[in-house]
Formats: sequence, C-alpha cells, structure tokens
Amino acid sequence: MKFLHLSDLHIGKSVNGFSMLEEQRHVFRQIIGYIQTEHPDAAVIAGDIYDRAVPGIEAVRVFDDFITELVNEEITIMIIAGNHDSPERLSYASRLLADKKLFISGAFDGNIRKVVLSDNFGDVTFWLLPFIKPFSVRGLFNEREIETYDDALAAVIETAVVDYSARNVLVSHQFYTKSGVLPIRSESEINPIGGLDAININIAEKFDYVALGHLHGSQRIGADHIRYAGSPLKYSFSEIRQEKSVTLVELNKKGNFLVSDLPLTPLHDMREIKGELEKLVNDEKSALADKEDYLRVILTDEEEIIDPMGKIRSVYPNVMALDFENPRTNSDVSAINLDSERISALSSYELFSEFFLEMRGFVMSEEQEALIKELLETGCRNEAP
Repeated sequence: MKFLHLSDLHIGKSVNGFSMLEEQRHVFRQIIGYIQTEHPDAAVIAGDIYDRAVPGIEAVRVFDDFITELVNEEITIMIIAGNHDSPERLSYASRLLADKKLFISGAFDGNIRKVVLSDNFGDVTFWLLPFIKPFSVRGLFNEREIETYDDALAAVIETAVVDYSARNVLVSHQFYTKSGVLPIRSESEINPIGGLDAININIAEKFDYVALGHLHGSQRIGADHIRYAGSPLKYSFSEIRQEKSVTLVELNKKGNFLVSDLPLTPLHDMREIKGELEKLVNDEKSALADKEDYLRVILTDEEEIIDPMGKIRSVYPNVMALDFENPRTNSDVSAINLDSERISALSSYELFSEFFLEMRGFVMSEEQEALIKELLETGCRNEAP
C-alpha cells in the first residue's frame, strides 16, 4: 500500500503582503507529477487546507483545480480539517464526493471516520481525525473527565475500537510531542502559550503509521512511523533552512514499511542576505542567485541611507523584510530597556531616539542628535515660567 502524505497547504496564504497562490499552484503540479511517476494508491492531506476559515475566491479555485486533478488520477483521497480550516465548509458535499473516492473529515461528531483500502497483504484502515479541542469533545463523552488535549485524544482513540493486529494509519492534525524530544516549530504556526495544546504521542504509537499535520517542518516525532509531512512551501523566515517535500509511505506486511521524502521546488526560494547596500546590489553579488527570491535583507551600513527599501527593491523586487545591523544600532538597542517599569525614567531625548530607531531602522547621525538636543533644550526654555 503506497500513499502520499502531505499537510499544511495553507492555500490563499500571504507572507509579508506577498500572495503565495502562484507558488502553491507550482508545487501542486509537482505533487501531481509524483502521483503519475510513483503510482500511489492514495493521497492523505492532514489538515490546514486553507489559511483561514473563510478562504478567498481565488484560494477556493486553486484548491478546486488541485483536488480535481487528484481525482482524475483515480486514487483515493483522504482529507481532514486543521485548526485553520472551517470544518463545515471543508466537508460540504462530502457524502456525494465519497463516490469519487474523495473522503473528507471536517467537524468531529464523536466517531473517527475510517476508510478501508486493500492490497496483497490485506486491509489497511485509515482513521481520519480532524483537529479537535477539549471543549468540543467534552460534550460527546459525558462519562469521562476531559480537561486537556491529552484527555480529549485519549477518549477519542480509546472509543474507536482499533484492531491493532491489522494495519492502521492515523491521520491527525494536532501538536504531538514525545518526552525528551523537542519538535521543530515555525513562526508561521499558531503557537498557544505554554504549549497547552501539546499531546503525548504515546496515545498513537500503536498505529502502523501516524500521518500528522500542524507543524511546518518535515520531521519524525519519537519514532520513524510517526511523522509530520510539513508544509509544501516556506511560509516564514524561520523556515528558510528547511527542505520542503511530500512524504511517500509504503506499507507492506504488518510491521514493515518504507518512508521517503520527495523534494518540492518553489518558483522562488525564501532566503536571507546580509551586507552593505552597495555590495548587495552590485551585479556580481546579485547574480549569485535568483533576484526574484523572497528575501529578508539585513543592511550593515553605518551611514544613513535614503529610501533603503526602494534601492534594494530596484534589484530584488520581492524583498519581504528589511532590517539593519551595525555597531551603532546594536549599541543603542542594548543600552536602553523600554520595559514598562523604566520607560517613565527615560529622558525626552532617549524616548525620541528610540522612536527614531523604530521608525527609520537606524540611529541618528551626530548632526541629527545635536539638532534634536538643541530643539528639546529650546522647547524646555520656552516652557519655563
């Protein structure tokens, strides 16, 4: 039994004001290509289909095109709702779509939807568990005390009556952890304070494969058969070193499986460059990689630059973020602590200095400092009785 495991498509997402729709179309075409070359029996999408509960029209069209192409490949498709999705919207017409071998699990109703496929080794049962919260499960299991995410998942899986002597795949979109294992997290994920949504993966260890969604970095959690597929694209600069992929799983007889990562290449990469403006925009430096990549630029110039974003975008049109790093900014930022207890103790000049740095991205020159001090002193003399 071969199937593709992917998740966290976030269709319709914008990153720093840049739409990712064309990038998403590009990687979806690659995924269709892998289906045509690898010939899997199924494709599993483990949640966060859209980036928001009410997706835009164009996002819906992109997903419709993608899912139509998947259906045309005549494989079984299984989808669950993630925490970004609207379960009701996602599962619209799901009973009709089942005839097309498209199975969608949106809102959880107390029972895990299951899909049974067969191969030469017998049946494989896929358990489709959408994103759940303790309060939404509590009313479905009145006889149990459910306070935490751990409690909720334990109740749901224990009542599913899973035959662990056969082969089973759990598809789930939650934040699973393993004691002693620190998962890789990204800025583009929703991170509840204090990890209150964390679930001990021990709850799901008996499954033959656990196809997870929610974390954007492809990774195993505690064991080779428990995996996050990760997002197909980089959605934040915390992900620039991640290699994006779709996971190919091959289940053979009970206890025997193979997992491989099929790489996905974006139209434009997301990366970071650092240096002085003049050196970054010269032909030799800019020719080293695609100028249209999505960039975070860190300028190290010590002199004031007029319209730095305009200058850098004249060479690199897709600059998403611009920061400054030099001895003066490092010194000034560390020298002043603007916490609520000290802010009242700062002088007018210190407050203005911090405001200038926040707005312009660099500290004042000596001439500007002298001018501000003179203006503040003049103002104080004029206010004196």
